[in-house]
Amino acid sequence: MPELPDLTVYIEAMRERILGAILTQVRMHSLFVLRSVEPRIEELEGRSVVGIERIGKRLVIEFDDEYFVVIHLMVAGRLHWREPDKAKPHRHRLANFVFSSAESRTLGVLCLDEAGKKKRASIHVVAGRADLAQHGRDGIEVLACDIDDFVTRMQRDVHTLKRALTDPSILSGIGNAYSDEILWEARLSPFRRTDKLDAAEWQRLFDACREVLTTWSARLVAECGGAWPKKVTAFRPEMAVHGKHREPCPRCGDEVQRIVHADNEANYCARCQTGGKLLADRALSQLLRGDWPRSLDELDAMRERHRGLTDS
Repeated sequence: MPELPDLTVYIEAMRERILGAILTQVRMHSLFVLRSVEPRIEELEGRSVVGIERIGKRLVIEFDDEYFVVIHLMVAGRLHWREPDKAKPHRHRLANFVFSSAESRTLGVLCLDEAGKKKRASIHVVAGRADLAQHGRDGIEVLACDIDDFVTRMQRDVHTLKRALTDPSILSGIGNAYSDEILWEARLSPFRRTDKLDAAEWQRLFDACREVLTTWSARLVAECGGAWPKKVTAFRPEMAVHGKHREPCPRCGDEVQRIVHADNEANYCARCQTGGKLLADRALSQLLRGDWPRSLDELDAMRERHRGLTDS
């Protein structure tokens, strides 16, 4: 699911192309993507774009008279900018928004696509700031808060750090990918509880959040160089640990480990983040039971035994 840095790239790209433009035509190509009834989406035609922003992991296009389009990309939704003759609907197309200049010159088409069979992306049309606020999940913006607000919100309930960082009611715009990078930067275990950190650890975590999100937002915007973002993905070769299972940690050189739960995989460095302790992967630990290695040393010993068996 696109997170704060990815959405920042979309916002910058849309501001360059449609800020001040007029929505001349909107077409829904899926029966399920439009989740609101009133106001009707056709009421947006002829209105000008006056702002583009983000609420959590949702993109918001503001039109005059406080009308808003709220787009939630979910996991597989992506936005594209097309010339009119290249914006024809296909099996992944959910919606087309055609924008023109004040002189009625067509500027391009904002296309919402979603790959895969699970159609989770959504569009809501909202009138008024009060109704728009209901689409937020009340998570605070870590780039706009101070450390006291950050710690207070993170300690509202007792959670693991991984869960707290990715809970949209606690923090805004952080998901599985960048939470891995943040925890690695802060040298903290994803399973540490929010009631167990000392002041120095909270400061490291707060600083890591701001550093990772700011650095990656700037990096992705610079990579696009004004072009439309073509590859919005949670897996990037420059990342330290996310999606890097069994690759070397860029800080200590040990293998990056993983925790698999349902459809998600979290990655961490045991040497840098857990003092060498391996965190239990539910599926493998249940399979191996007493043979599950509890540390990097036990993991190395297990691999040595396995190599000995295969060599004999």
